[in-house]
Amino acid sequence: MTSETEEKALPFIARAKSPHFQNGRMGVVVILCMWIIIYFWGVTQLVDGLMDWLAYGSTQYIARVAIGAATTVASAYEGQFYFESQDLSLITAGQVEFGTGKYYAYCAFGGVLSCGITHTAIVPLDLVKCRIQVNPEKYTGIASGFRTTVAEEGARALVKGWAPTLIGYSAQGLGKFGFYEVFKNVYADMLGEENAYLYRTSLYLAASASAEFFADILLAPMEATKVRIQTAPGAPPTLRGCAPLIYRTEGLTGFYKGLPPLWMRQIPYTMMKFACFEKTVEALYQYVVPKPRAECSKGEQLIVTFVAGYIAGVFCAIVSHPADTVVSKLNQDSQATAGGILKKLGFAGVWKGLVPRIIMIGTLTALQWFIYDSVKVALNLPRPPPPEMPASLKAKLAAQQ
Repeated sequence: MTSETEEKALPFIARAKSPHFQNGRMGVVVILCMWIIIYFWGVTQLVDGLMDWLAYGSTQYIARVAIGAATTVASAYEGQFYFESQDLSLITAGQVEFGTGKYYAYCAFGGVLSCGITHTAIVPLDLVKCRIQVNPEKYTGIASGFRTTVAEEGARALVKGWAPTLIGYSAQGLGKFGFYEVFKNVYADMLGEENAYLYRTSLYLAASASAEFFADILLAPMEATKVRIQTAPGAPPTLRGCAPLIYRTEGLTGFYKGLPPLWMRQIPYTMMKFACFEKTVEALYQYVVPKPRAECSKGEQLIVTFVAGYIAGVFCAIVSHPADTVVSKLNQDSQATAGGILKKLGFAGVWKGLVPRIIMIGTLTALQWFIYDSVKVALNLPRPPPPEMPASLKAKLAAQQ
C-alpha cells in the first residue's frame, strides 16, 4: 500500500479510493468459503464417527467414518485441484476499497477463521476450566482436572464439545470482527476526524461493545450446547445428541437462557480485547519498535500484532472471568439462575479457574489477532497504521500556544 493510500486509510479519515474488485475475484472467494465449509463438515463427521466407534464399538458408526473420510479427502483434493488451476491473483491483485461491503465481508471471513480455529484448538483446556468452575471440589486445578478427566472417561473426553465450539465461535468471530470494523467506521464518521482521534479509546470501546452484542446472539446456542456436553453428568457427548435434547426439554429458551450472562462476560471481554489491543499496538510502535510501522516488514508487523494480542488477552481474562463462571454454572444446571449462582459461590467462588483461563485467553487472543491480521495481509486488505493527530488539530493546538 502506498503512503498516499495509507494516509487515506487511516482510522476515522476519508476512505481510500482503491480500484474495485474484478468480478472473478469474488467468485474465487465464494468457492473458497464453500470448500472450507464442506471440508470442515467432512472432518466433523470423520472425528465424531471415530470417537463413537472407539467408545461404543458398534459397526453402525463405520458408515459415518467412511463418509467423513471420503468427504474430507475428496474436498481436500478438489480444493487443491481448483486453486492450482486458478489465477489466485484474482484474490490479491489490487486492493479492496477501505470501508466497502467487500472490505467488511473479508474482515468477517478473517474473524471466522480467527475465532473458529483458535477456540477449537484449545477445547481440552476449556473443558478442564469449565469443570473447575462448576465442580471445584473434584477438579482442584489444571493438572488434577486433566488427570481426573482422563482417568474417569479416557483421553477421548478431553475433546468433548469440539463441534459446537467450532461452529459457535466461527459464527461469533464473524460478528465480532466484521461488526467491529463496521461500527468503528460508522461511529468515527459520526464524531468527525478530530473528535475520533481525541476520543479514540472511547470509540474502540463503543464499537467493540456494539459488535459483541450481536456476535453473542450468534454464539449462545452452541455455547449452551458445549457447556452442557462438557459439564452436565449424563449429557449426550456429541452435538447431534445434545442440541436436540436441549430443544426437546427446554425449547429455544434452553439455548438462550445464558445469553444475558454471556453478554456480561463477553462484552467487557471484547471491549478490553479491542481497546487494549489498539492502544498496545500504538504504544509498541511509539516506544518499543525502533522504526516506523511503514518501514517494518509484514513479518515484523505480525509479531507486534501477536505481542499486543497476548497483553490484551491477559486483561480480557481478568475482567470477564466472574461472568464466565456464572455462564458455565447456568448451562450446567437447567434450573439454576444467575442470582442464585452468585449467592451460592460468593466472591471467591466466581474466581475459580482464573489461572487456566488467563493462560487460555492470553494465548487465544494473541493467536486470534495474528490470524486475523494474516488474513488481511493474504487478501491484501487495507491495514491502517496507528492513528496520528490530524493536521487540522495540530494547527489548532499550535495556534493556541
